[in-house]
Amino acid sequence: MVVIVMGLPGSGKSYFAERLGGKINAVYISSDRVRKELFEKRTYSRAEKARVYKEMLQRMELAMAHKKSVVLDATFHDKETRDVFLEKTEKQAFLIEVQASEALIRRRLKKSRPYSEADFEVYELLRNQWSSVEQPHLILESTDDNIDDMLTKALDYLSNDTGTDP
Repeated sequence: MVVIVMGLPGSGKSYFAERLGGKINAVYISSDRVRKELFEKRTYSRAEKARVYKEMLQRMELAMAHKKSVVLDATFHDKETRDVFLEKTEKQAFLIEVQASEALIRRRLKKSRPYSEADFEVYELLRNQWSSVEQPHLILESTDDNIDDMLTKALDYLSNDTGTDP
């Protein structure tokens, strides 16, 4: 099983995705962590993003080859990137989009986070570049106190759905 968790910076996607990975005993692959491993100084340039997603794809394929479930955690804000991952999973990935109010995102992005330097300016940039998700997917609204509800909804979705193929 491959689960693609996407959302804008500060939405709560990483907090959710890591916990979901633990619940389903999946390999957790985070763009923020991969970026930190690959680049001492992170610029979030187009070339850097491409390298991060390429590495994530390789790690996903390795896990799949070993018959392991995977939770991918990244913005996946553009359709082209999502499509590359979906093709590699033969369109059998589950898509989960994590959203949050802009006020909550603004507050979250003011705090220091161990793996991401994305700030509100990055959020606004990616929000403006966001490609709508055409495939069937679960949308979860993140608040500061609903992680258990989000995980319950996600586990229900994963057990009752067959991925992105209709």
